[in-house]
Amino acid sequence: MMELALPAEFRPNEFPAASREQWRELVDAVLSKTGASFDSLVTKTYDGIELQPLYTLDDALEPYALAPVKQGWDVRQRHAVPDPVALMNDLEGGVTSLWLAVPASSLERLLDGVYLDLAPIVLDGSVEAARAMLRIYDQAPVLAADVRGNLALTPSGEALDVIKQARSQFPGLRTVVVNALPFHDAGGSDSEELGASLALAVSYLRALTDAGLSDAEAFAQLEFRYAATADQFMTIAKLRAARRLWARVAEVSGVETVQVQHAVTSSAMMTRRDPWVNMLRTTVATLAAGLGGADAVTVQPFDAAIGLPDEFARRVARNTQNLLLEESHLGEVIDPAAGSWYVEKLTDALAVEAWAWFQEIERAGGIDSAGSLVASRIAATWAARSARLADRSDPITGVSEFPNLAEKPVVRDPAPGIDSDSQAPWGDAPPIPIFSTRSDNFGLPRVRYAQAFEELRDLADAQPERPQVFLATLGPVAAHTARATFAANLFNAGGFATPNAGPTRTAEEVAQKFKESGAKVAVLCGSEASYAEHAVATVEALRQAGAERVLLAGKKTDAAVDGFVFAGCPALEILNSTFEFLGVER
Repeated sequence: MMELALPAEFRPNEFPAASREQWRELVDAVLSKTGASFDSLVTKTYDGIELQPLYTLDDALEPYALAPVKQGWDVRQRHAVPDPVALMNDLEGGVTSLWLAVPASSLERLLDGVYLDLAPIVLDGSVEAARAMLRIYDQAPVLAADVRGNLALTPSGEALDVIKQARSQFPGLRTVVVNALPFHDAGGSDSEELGASLALAVSYLRALTDAGLSDAEAFAQLEFRYAATADQFMTIAKLRAARRLWARVAEVSGVETVQVQHAVTSSAMMTRRDPWVNMLRTTVATLAAGLGGADAVTVQPFDAAIGLPDEFARRVARNTQNLLLEESHLGEVIDPAAGSWYVEKLTDALAVEAWAWFQEIERAGGIDSAGSLVASRIAATWAARSARLADRSDPITGVSEFPNLAEKPVVRDPAPGIDSDSQAPWGDAPPIPIFSTRSDNFGLPRVRYAQAFEELRDLADAQPERPQVFLATLGPVAAHTARATFAANLFNAGGFATPNAGPTRTAEEVAQKFKESGAKVAVLCGSEASYAEHAVATVEALRQAGAERVLLAGKKTDAAVDGFVFAGCPALEILNSTFEFLGVER
C-alpha cells in the first residue's frame, strides 16, 4: 500500500508547543495599542461566573456522565385552546407529545382519534383535568404499561389521592412537574433557576414520601421544566448542571435515577416588536436544549408574546425541531458538549453556584418558607439585568438594536385568560401563561427583556405625528455615516423618526436642513476631525434655527451641547428624557 507523507512543516507533532503565557504576551501586546486591559476580554455572568477568552487543556475537569443514552428528544407542543384541528395538524406535522392547558371538560373531545400510546399527554396542573385524563386512559384502547406523560400536579391536598391512583393504574405515567420557569421569567439568573428548582423538587419529594410513597417512587413522579434561551452555551451548561445536581440529591437519598427534562424556549426573551426575529431566538434555544440533553422541547411560536399563535407560527415552531432532529441529526450524539473545556468549566461553575443557592433556601426553611428570600434575590438580578438592557449592553435585535420603524403590526386573537383590550395590536398583555402550577406563582412577576423599549415604541406610535430627532450630519457620507447610523439606531429603538441632513459642507447648510425638518432636537454626527472644525459653529447655527436641544454622537466636544450619545450610554434614560422634553404624555 502506498503511503502519503506530509512535508515536515505540516506534521502536527512537530509544531512547537505554545503555552498560555505566550498567548497572553501576544494578546497584551495588541491590547496595549488600544489602551484596553485584559480584563475587558473577561465576561461576568449574572451569577458572577467569569467567562475567560480562552480555555485550554489546563481547564479540563474529570469526566462526568451527564446524559442518558437516547435517540433524539420529544417534540412537545402546547395547546391552550381546545382546537382538534390545530392539535391534529401538530401531530401530523411531527409533534410527538402534547402539552394541554385546556378545560377538563374539553379533553375527551380534543383527544378523540389521538393514539395515546404514541403521543404522551402533559397537563397543566388541574386536579379536575388529571381525573378526566385518568378516565380517558382507562377507557382508551391502550395498555396501562404504555401510558406516558405527566399530570403536572402539585403534591398537596386532593392531588395526592390522584397521584396515588395514577401510580397504581399507570406505572409509567409521571404526575408532578418541577417548574423552574417562574424563576427564569421573573428575570432570575441560571443558577437561581437551578437552585430554586432543586428546592422545589425537594419539597415535592417530602410531600410525596409523607403521603406514603417510597423514595424511589417519589423520584419517579418528577419531571423538570427549564427555560432554554438564545444564550447557547449557557443553556447547554444549565441543563447539564441540572442533571448533575439532581444526581447528587438522588445519591444522598439512596436512589438511582436520571433527571427527566422538559426545555421550553424562554418567554422572557420573546419580543412583540419585529416578532419574526423570535424564530431565530427559538432556533438557537432549541439547538442548545437538544445539545444540552433535554428529553422534551417546546418551541414557543414566534407570535406567542402577541396573542394566540396562528397555524403558520405553529408550523414553523414544530418544523424548527423537525429540522434539527431529522436534517441536522442533533439527537444522535450523546452529550455532544462533553469534553469542551469551556462547557465543562461553565457546567461546573453553574452547579456550584446553584447548589449554594439551594442550600441557602433550605436553611431558610425550604421553598415554601423562603418566598421573600427568593423574590428579593431574583428582583436584584432583574435590576442588574434591566440596567444592562437599558444601556444596550445586553442588546435585543429588532428592538433595542436594529429596530424596524416600518414594520407592520402582527395581530393575533387574544390568548386565553388575557384581556383582549390590552392586546391589540401592540398591547401590554403578557405572553401566553405557560408555567403556573401554583396559584400564587411564588409571588414572582413576569417580565420580558424587551418590555421597556417596546413601551416607548407604543408611546411613539400613539402620537398624531411620529416624534423625531434630527441627525445633523457633518461632512461627506464617509465622515458621518458611522455615528449617524449609531444615533439613528438608538433613537429608532424608542420609536423616533430620524431625518438627516445628508452630506453637508457648512454649518448653515446643516441648520437649514434642520429647520425644514420641523424637529426640535438635533444630534451632531460626524468624525473627530469634523467636530474639531465645525461643531461649535454648527451648534450655534442649529440654536438659531430653532433647535431646543442639541446632543452629540461621541464623548467630547468644545461645542455647547446638551448631552452625548455613545456606545454604552444610558440609552433608555436618554429616550425617556427626550419624550419628556418634547412634552409627550404617557
